[in-house]
Amino acid sequence: MHRLYFLALGLFTAIGAVAQSAHDAQVVFDQSLADGGYYYSDAHVVAPSRLETFQGRFPVETKRFTSPPNGLRLNWRSAPGGDWRMTLKVPARYARKFEFSGDALSFQVWTDTELTLTNSPRISLLDSAGVGSPTIELVRGTNRLAAGRWTSVQLPFADFVMQFNGTDDTKFTPAKLTAIHFVQGLDDGRDHTLWLDDFQVVDSRHSAGAAPTAPTGLRVEAQERHFDLTWEPAVSTNLLSYRIYRAIKGGNFVPVGSRPANYNRAVDWLGRPGQGARYRITAVDVAGQESPMSAEAGGTTRNFSDAGLLDMVQAGCFRYYWELAHPVAGLAPEIVPGDRNLIATGGNGFGLMALCVATERGFVTRDAAVERLLKVVRFLARADRFHGIWPHFLDGNTGRAVAYFGKYDNGGDLVETALLMQGLLAVRQHFDRDTPAEREIRETITRLWHEAEWDWYRRDPDSEVLYWHWSPDHGFHISHPLIGWNETLIVYLLAIASPTHAVPAGLYHSGWAGQSERAIQYRRNWSRTLDGSRYTNGHSYYGIPLAVGEGNGAELFFTQFSFLGFDPRGLRDAYANYFDNNRAIARINHAYCVDNPRRHVGYGPACWGLSAGINAGGGRPLPRDDNGTISVMASLGSRPYTPKESLAALKHFYRDRGAKVWGAYGFHDGFNATQNWFEEVYMALNQAPVTVMIENHRTGLVWRDFMANPEIPAALTKIGFRKD
Repeated sequence: MHRLYFLALGLFTAIGAVAQSAHDAQVVFDQSLADGGYYYSDAHVVAPSRLETFQGRFPVETKRFTSPPNGLRLNWRSAPGGDWRMTLKVPARYARKFEFSGDALSFQVWTDTELTLTNSPRISLLDSAGVGSPTIELVRGTNRLAAGRWTSVQLPFADFVMQFNGTDDTKFTPAKLTAIHFVQGLDDGRDHTLWLDDFQVVDSRHSAGAAPTAPTGLRVEAQERHFDLTWEPAVSTNLLSYRIYRAIKGGNFVPVGSRPANYNRAVDWLGRPGQGARYRITAVDVAGQESPMSAEAGGTTRNFSDAGLLDMVQAGCFRYYWELAHPVAGLAPEIVPGDRNLIATGGNGFGLMALCVATERGFVTRDAAVERLLKVVRFLARADRFHGIWPHFLDGNTGRAVAYFGKYDNGGDLVETALLMQGLLAVRQHFDRDTPAEREIRETITRLWHEAEWDWYRRDPDSEVLYWHWSPDHGFHISHPLIGWNETLIVYLLAIASPTHAVPAGLYHSGWAGQSERAIQYRRNWSRTLDGSRYTNGHSYYGIPLAVGEGNGAELFFTQFSFLGFDPRGLRDAYANYFDNNRAIARINHAYCVDNPRRHVGYGPACWGLSAGINAGGGRPLPRDDNGTISVMASLGSRPYTPKESLAALKHFYRDRGAKVWGAYGFHDGFNATQNWFEEVYMALNQAPVTVMIENHRTGLVWRDFMANPEIPAALTKIGFRKD
């Protein structure tokens, strides 16, 4: 294991940092991106009872809902001696805090037949500690649930308290709600259907207050097969979400989508060019009150050239760093949805390189970029550093280290710092004008570069490797050596290039490309293969020779993270030409997906790319590490190495799968058609490589910026790189 994954501004206006909203603290379910079955659910049934499922999950309902575009459907028959259970889960996303606020569970329900105590299902709850509540009836006492209309059901958490003394003091914690179980009630032997939507944790003690004002400033930009919508936030004391209405060809406005209140950007997918549409937006508060509609705006989708598609994708992925930036740090969060205050240092190094691209292509003005960069470098200069090395994560408000991976992770992270410094050095060359602001940016970056003590992370003067972490409280306790082949080549390059705290060039060969027994065993331990355990490989996979790399080359982020700034073209060291080697790894990855030994749904010449990311399941082109998840960054970030195959993937992802994998901030991190997993989730580590590597293939811009730092060619010469 290498990545610690647990995994008038031109085209854009800086919509600003997206704050946490009531949506995060209240909504359990309001819509499903996947059709068929809701991914975060499961089902169990024992005959002769019957329960409708879709591939073992909660069926998604597209015709009857309260929050567009869909809801859920519960269809069952409770028979004597049988049993059934349908579980709705809270999405367990990486780095997202789930702390609900309220005293009751609320949801909307429509039933086809009247429900009473004798024929309604029962409900129980589960919290994140695994503590369950007692099971209660959906309809209690003499109450009735009327058929043929939407009814708001509110179940106080007090109703789920223990009705008897248990064997210990454990109690269900509503704030940590993680699952809602619908279970078989009395066995009436009849078919029933409930349509369900808008599961929320609410505070029944709060009055509704004034309804939200209508959103203003709606802007609609037509793309090839979708529309980008942005608007100004509505005014409300307790805003929950926005509702999107669309009208086509003079028709009426109908609801087509919802967005959490902490977004004021949305995508509406039409699916083909030449489609006109008009839009309006409303705001909805926690009491369900809906504002008047906004003024309308619209447009018509149109055909894009290849260059137009590339521009659109680069701009979309860059938006993650521009629009979601923390208001204090100016840097993007680790993951969205997630903790917006958790700032990833390495991923933001990639974002800084994407900002160079955005400035050059006019996605943002140079003045706006400079203003953002001043905020960023000033924040980084006052943030925690440990012998000049930043931690993996920073608190966006304070700049303090966040020991997210455990108490020993409270110090410097050499790999994340190298990824960040790669971006800073590219910025130092790109923003080269003789203005006070750009001079301050360059001077601050130079100071940070000079203050980074790469040699400290050697641990002792005789060490033949660099180490990943150092903690002021625990020293080198983690003791993780940096041994290639993986994403850490850039660490050795920068450590050798340092003008103030350099390490000997020999560490590149004894550490990164080390041949010691320790290095050999290290590679074998994580790769579980003899191929490449001595750094060089020499085998062929799918008829493609591989010079360097464990096994068949492993994850594609290895070919990108160190090479977003470092241009390997026309160079070789004692072991390989890394442009050719990276191209071989990308071609092997493509060939594996075409071969598709595990017969995953959708894999093929235009649907490929395995790498680390959300739901990746290993991310390597090996059957044991391939769970069916395609990483969009993996194939699109390989554009310099596999231009034809990467462009085919881009067109397939957008034109064929765009309704499920394209979102407000570019392509989603990944998708899995085999598991029916489609989710709007983005990672700082995986959005910018798409923007940057597409640009490196188009113009070589970021490669040129980074390589223009005079310390880099000198370090390459010391290592032994030569023209190939």
